[in-house]
Amino acid sequence: MTGRSVAIVGGATTLFGVRATTWPEMAQEVGAALFRAVPELRSEDVDSLFVGAAEPERFAFQSHVAPLAAEQMGLRPHRVIQRTELACASGQSAIRSAYAAIAAGISDVAVAVGVEKMNLPSMAEANTSMGCVMDRPWDGPHGATAPPFFAMVAQRHMLEHGTTPEMMAAVSEKNHRFANTNPHAQFYAKKFPREKLLGLPVVAPPLRLGDCSSMTDGAAAVLLTAEEFVPRYTKTPAWIRGTGQYSDFHNLANAGSLTDWVGLTRAAREALGRAKVSIHDIDFAEIHDCFSISEIVEYEALGLCASGEGGQFALDGRGDRGGDLVVNPRGGLLGCGHPLGATGIAQAVEVFGQFARTVPGERQVPDPEWALVHNLSGSANVHSVMVYQGGGAS
Repeated sequence: MTGRSVAIVGGATTLFGVRATTWPEMAQEVGAALFRAVPELRSEDVDSLFVGAAEPERFAFQSHVAPLAAEQMGLRPHRVIQRTELACASGQSAIRSAYAAIAAGISDVAVAVGVEKMNLPSMAEANTSMGCVMDRPWDGPHGATAPPFFAMVAQRHMLEHGTTPEMMAAVSEKNHRFANTNPHAQFYAKKFPREKLLGLPVVAPPLRLGDCSSMTDGAAAVLLTAEEFVPRYTKTPAWIRGTGQYSDFHNLANAGSLTDWVGLTRAAREALGRAKVSIHDIDFAEIHDCFSISEIVEYEALGLCASGEGGQFALDGRGDRGGDLVVNPRGGLLGCGHPLGATGIAQAVEVFGQFARTVPGERQVPDPEWALVHNLSGSANVHSVMVYQGGGAS
């Protein structure tokens, strides 16, 4: 680690779901929520703004969204203002950019915000927009959007390792149960026991409806500061101790193994190495369960279990309360929904809340010190990882 220490000192999310609000309205809503969550914050304190947004041009017919978000949030950034786009990891990219700017001394106090408006009057148009994430001229005509791609991952994992639908349902059941503790989650009020999940309609074999995250509208924001400004805002910061990222292909013809996510292994190794901890030191993790099979493969790629054992890891409850570590305590993408630009930031809001011990007791991790956040993007071809530490000292 070089440069200044950096911490997240507060955060907020809007309600996730199918919203009757516009992109600018959600930016305004999350800005107001952030100021309520951090009462010591004044708009003039914020010198930089980083906006995670995946496809506002297609979903909201609006580009140049960073100054739009600043205006809606009541901010006037005078050091750095920019948008980050990395599909499903756009939000974490905003946090990484804010962290880098503060560590380098370019910024002192920055907001990272993610906003995504995904639900359009025409679902066909929304799904066509999602197809732009893949290699559109090559993979698009073959129908390789997210559900078919992750269905292929699931089919291959079943063939290689004997993974079962019950194992995938165990992931979904856990994350939906955690979402029942999260009033901001899209499926907060809905119960999904395992037997119900196993009877839902098939989307792309073997993935059923409950194995897939939703098209979601929502926003989230966090406040990051250099170490000397932390005491002004909180006594329970989430210190950024390590970060890593890896990309190894784009066109599916170059994917190699569908079940060995080497990019995640390397990104996690980088982040954990910078933090000087191992995966077994992590108390809880927010990882990218865009599909239930994703979480199973991620257990393996992160080194929580051996290759091929992710399904049994899920079935045995080793990622649940009382297990090896708690995975996706806010409800994950399956339970909360997945507004692309907001997801990575909502995960960081959960990290801060866990360290501050302000989350509901049903999902509070006992005495957490270390947390890991993971986002994938595209066809699991880019992986982004951050490691956080709780506690007051820098």
